[in-house]
Amino acid sequence: MIIATGTASGKSLAYQVPALSSVLDGGTALYLTPTKALAADQLRALEALDVPGLRAAAYDGDTPYEERAWIRRHANYVLTNPDMLHRGLLPGHARWSGFWRRLRTVVVDECHGYRGVFGSHVAQILRRLRRVCTRYGSSPVFVLASATASDPGAFATRLTGLQTAEVTTDASPRGSITFALWEPPLTDLRGEGGAPVRRPAAAETADLLADLVLDGTRTLAFVRSRRAAESVALSARARLSDLASGMFSRPSPGMVTPPPPSRTAPASLTSLADLPGRIAAYRAGYLAEERRGLERALRSGDLLGLATTNALELGVDVSGLDAVLIAGWPGTRASLWQQAGRAGRAGQDALAVLIARDDPLDTYLVHHPEALFGRPVEAIVLDPGNPYVLGPHLCAAAAEIPLTEEDLEIFGPTSKEVLASLVGDGLLRRRPSGWFWTRRERATDLADIRGSGGAPVQVVELSTGCLLGTVDESSAHTTVHTGAVYVHQGETFLVTELDLEAGVALVEAGTPDYTTFARDVTEISVLESFRSHPLGPGELHFGSVEVTRQVVSYLKRRLQSGEPLGDEALDLPPRTLRTRAVWWTLPASAISPLAEAGLDLGGAAHAAEHASIGMLPLFATCDRWDIGGVSTELHADTGMLTVFVYDGHEGGAGFAERGFSRALEWLTATREAIASCECERGCPSCIQSPKCGNGNEPLDKAGALRLLAVLLSMNG
Repeated sequence: MIIATGTASGKSLAYQVPALSSVLDGGTALYLTPTKALAADQLRALEALDVPGLRAAAYDGDTPYEERAWIRRHANYVLTNPDMLHRGLLPGHARWSGFWRRLRTVVVDECHGYRGVFGSHVAQILRRLRRVCTRYGSSPVFVLASATASDPGAFATRLTGLQTAEVTTDASPRGSITFALWEPPLTDLRGEGGAPVRRPAAAETADLLADLVLDGTRTLAFVRSRRAAESVALSARARLSDLASGMFSRPSPGMVTPPPPSRTAPASLTSLADLPGRIAAYRAGYLAEERRGLERALRSGDLLGLATTNALELGVDVSGLDAVLIAGWPGTRASLWQQAGRAGRAGQDALAVLIARDDPLDTYLVHHPEALFGRPVEAIVLDPGNPYVLGPHLCAAAAEIPLTEEDLEIFGPTSKEVLASLVGDGLLRRRPSGWFWTRRERATDLADIRGSGGAPVQVVELSTGCLLGTVDESSAHTTVHTGAVYVHQGETFLVTELDLEAGVALVEAGTPDYTTFARDVTEISVLESFRSHPLGPGELHFGSVEVTRQVVSYLKRRLQSGEPLGDEALDLPPRTLRTRAVWWTLPASAISPLAEAGLDLGGAAHAAEHASIGMLPLFATCDRWDIGGVSTELHADTGMLTVFVYDGHEGGAGFAERGFSRALEWLTATREAIASCECERGCPSCIQSPKCGNGNEPLDKAGALRLLAVLLSMNG
C-alpha cells in the first residue's frame, strides 16, 4: 500500500503502527529512506515511544562496525537506505537470516525521491529484496509513504513490482502558507555577448535569511549545493555581524511580512551581537555527530537560521519553523512542496519564498505562478527495465542466490534478453539449473546506484596524499577537470591535474573567489525513431541516438556577483553515450520565409535548444544537468533543421520520453519563457546556457521566438 497525503499529515504514525505491531508479534520491520538524516530522525522518534521489546537501530555508513554485528543478531526494527541494502544487507543475506525469516513489514518512506536512474536502481533493489525474503520463507507487506507522489498507486506498483492500494484522503489540520516568488534584480555587470547579469540567488537568499533571523523568525534556507550552503550561512552571519558593528542600517525585505515567530526568542538572542552564532550550514559531508547536533539545535530554537542542501528536505521533524527560503527552482513541484512544507509543521502559519536563479525555468515560473499553484505534482519517471540498470542487478541477484527461470517474472519482461547478453559478455554462466555469478569481484560494484556507471575517480590532495572523496567517472570531465573548483566538507580546492588513465584528480587547497562551469560540444546521430507525429509544419520524434560529447573549456564566474571572468580551454577526450532523445524538425518550406527575412536560423535553433533544455524539468522529474541538447540548421540524418534534447544517462532515463508526451505544453512554455524575459538580445535567464561549449554563440532571441511560433502555429 502507499500512503500519499500531505506534509505533516500523520504518515509516520500510519506506517509505524503496522511496523511496531509486527515487531511486538515476534516479527521484524525494515525501514528504507533516501537520506541518513531522515533515518536518524525516525530512530529518535521510535526511541521516544519507549516500546517494551523494541530494539530499533540505524544501519548505514555512519554505524560503527562494532555495532553492526549486534544489529544483525538482535535488532527487530532496522532503519537503513537503498545503498546499504544494495551493498550490505542483500549480498550478506545469510548473516541476516533470522531477520529475513521474521520480516513482516517493509516501509519505503519519502518514496517520491526514487525517480530517474536512481529510482530505477532502487526498483531493482526492491525486487532483489523480495527474492531474498522468498528464500527465507517470508512475504512482507510493503508500505510506501509520500507527500508528493503523482498517481501514487501506479508509481508504487512500478517501484515495487507489486499491486498496490492507495490511501490518499488527508483530513489533517494545517496552517496557511504565504508563498512569495522573488526575482533578483539585474545588475550593471555584463556577461557573454553583453548580456545583463542578474544578482545571484544565493546572495539574495543570504540577505533574506539575515533579515528573517533578525526578526526572530526561525528559517530554513534550501540551496542547490554544499558550497552554496556554506556560502549562504557565512554571508548571512557576516551581514548580521556588520549590523551589530553599526556598519550599515538594516534594510527592509520589501516583499511580504513574515508570520509572527512561533515562540519568543530566548533572552540571549535579544542581543544583536549573538545573532550571527545562531546561523549555521547543514549538508552531507559533515560528521554524523555534527549533523545530529545541528538538528537538535534547530528543534530546540538554539539555531534560528539554517542553510541546507536537500538533506533536510525529506520528512525530518523540525517542528516550529516559521519560514523557508528556496534558492532556485528545486527541480520538481514535488521538491518545492516538500521544502515549503518544512515550515508550519506544528500547525502554525508560515512563509515560503522561491528565489529565482538566472535560468529560463526560474524566470518562467516567477512570471507564470499558475504553473506552480493549483497544479498536480509531476509524474515520477523511472525505467526499471533499462538494460544498463537491470544488467548489474541481475548479476548482483545471481551472486546472492543463483537465478532460475521462475525468478525472471520478478525482474520484468526484458530480463531474459539482458541475461543472454550478460552470459555473452562472460559476466554470468548459464547452467541447467539457472544463471550463476562465477567471478571473484563483488557483483554489487557493477551498479553505481546514485551515479551512472564506470570506475569512480579518486580526488587526492597533492600535498598530503589524503583521499578526499570520489566522483563517478561520467561526471569527472565536468566536475574535477584541471582548473575546476572542488569543495569538500566546507574546504575549497583547485584541481591541478585530472589523470583519467589512473582515475585520479589531484587537488590543492585554495580560496578562489570564483566558481567554475564545464562547457562541452556535442555531436548526435539518430539510431532509430520509435515514435513520431506531426507538430505544426514539422515533426516530433522520440527514439534512440548516439551522442558524442567533449568537454572543451570551463567558464569562471565570480561568486558574489555572477560576473564571468573568462573561459579556459581544456584538452579532454570525447565520450560516447547511447541514449534516448526527443527531437523536432522543420522542413525547408516552413523556414525559408524566415531565412529570406534575414533570420539567423542556426542562432534561432540554438537559442530554442537552450531554452527548451531549461524548461523540460517543469514537465519531467529531472534537472537540466540530467539532459543535454544539440541543434543544427541541417542535420545529416534528418536532412532538416533539427533540435534534439537527450537523456544524459546511458540507455536513457525517461526524461526525453516525457518531453515527447508533453511536447506541446513544453515547447509553448519554452516560448513564453523567452518572451517574458526583460532582456533585449538574450541572457542566462532565457537563452544562454552555462555549459554551452560554443560560448553561447550564435544565439538569436527574436529568431527563437519566431521559429517556435512557426513550429507551434498549427496547434494554437
